[in-house]
Amino acid sequence: VQLQASGGGLVQPGGSLRLSCEASGLNLENYAVAWFRQVPGKEREGVGYIGDGNSNTFYVESVKERFTISRDDAKKMVYLQMNSLKPEDTAVYYCAAGSYPTNLVSMTRYGADYWGKGTQVTVSS
Repeated sequence: VQLQASGGGLVQPGGSLRLSCEASGLNLENYAVAWFRQVPGKEREGVGYIGDGNSNTFYVESVKERFTISRDDAKKMVYLQMNSLKPEDTAVYYCAAGSYPTNLVSMTRYGADYWGKGTQVTVSS
């Protein structure tokens, strides 16, 4: 089983990036997926979560209205669309999969079944 996050890079404040999380070796439809981020010296922070279907999403307040998570189970892909990026969004972003029932709080507190390697997002002028 492998999760691989990609799509990070350097972007100016106010810009956009779309991160991708590709799953292999598991039936993605059986898992919720969450995005996390971590800055050196700080705890990992849950950013958002997607459950069964593209309408079952949750976002932390700091990214609400700016970030959107979507999934394509047939392609085994989950996406994090990030708009209106701010310097404080700079971090390494990770995707994680957790078997149901779960939610972002549970995955943050107790961990996930699978974690992907991160991708660096840097927001700077």
